[in-house]
Amino acid sequence: MTMTTPAGEPASPVIFARAIAADGMTRHMAWGEVIGWRPSLPGDLLWVHLDRNAPGVGEWLRNDLGLSGATIDAITSNQNRPRAFRDGNALATILRGVNSSDDGDADDLVALQIWANESHVVTLRRRRLEAPKDVLAEIEAGAGNITVGDLVTRLVERTVSHIGDVIIDMNDRIDQLEERCRGTRVDDVLTAISDIRRKCLSLKRHMSPQHDALIQIARNAPDWLSADNREAIRETIDQLHHYLEDIDVTKESALVLQDDLNNRAAAETNKTSYLLSIVAAIFLPLGFLTGVLGMNVGGMPGLTDPHAFWATCGFMAALAITQLVIFRRLRWL
Repeated sequence: MTMTTPAGEPASPVIFARAIAADGMTRHMAWGEVIGWRPSLPGDLLWVHLDRNAPGVGEWLRNDLGLSGATIDAITSNQNRPRAFRDGNALATILRGVNSSDDGDADDLVALQIWANESHVVTLRRRRLEAPKDVLAEIEAGAGNITVGDLVTRLVERTVSHIGDVIIDMNDRIDQLEERCRGTRVDDVLTAISDIRRKCLSLKRHMSPQHDALIQIARNAPDWLSADNREAIRETIDQLHHYLEDIDVTKESALVLQDDLNNRAAAETNKTSYLLSIVAAIFLPLGFLTGVLGMNVGGMPGLTDPHAFWATCGFMAALAITQLVIFRRLRWL
């Protein structure tokens, strides 16, 4: 496999573009070469990865590829709920993938729009996503003959497969939190659990329609998706279904751990309140006694008796001990 890179490529909306021959050879394409490209031999294809918000993208899609306004709006809009639809013999797909790049949150979901026909594969994104780079690296490493159907299938598989890594990481974090919760502040653990639950909800919100979108591809596949491609799509659908089940299990595990921690915190609070109530019950009659004896009125007993103070202290101690014995017998302590 060979690849040539022209020097002095001008600035363009292209993140990368490759012309892929039927024998698997790839050639780097500049934006000027992308415009007006047509296959010279059967099996040749062009893969263009674009920044969908860059100037000139909509015009190229309309003028060069002949896309309708509705299709262009669907694959360039920032309203990117996962879905898939046929556009003649072309396929438009909007997916969500995990942003596993170094400059983003590993759990962040990024949109990837794909449009493909018999000779072109156009992928569009606004923020960085690893799946197209992974597929490009496979092709340039010598993947052999590749068709449009193979390329679209690999993009779908890679986009979905990264989601499993996030789910596994969340499950590992829950296991770690279960180990840490005995020696860590409950508030810190609850904050981490809430973060996991929010991520589960975010994944479920986008993965459910993505599952439906892949089912739509399998049911209404274009002619250029081979039987092997359709089987691979069905395997990806099954994998995504398992991921959705894992998300539910992760969310339930987080909820169970959160409830357990809340119950433990409530039990500790009740225990502390109970002990404070016992202490208040012990000191309530003692406080009443000292309040009565502290009244500055005539006729108070023991004012002239030098032993009255110690007698009062002894009586109060005996009263406290009596209360403790009573509470003990009533099993309040």
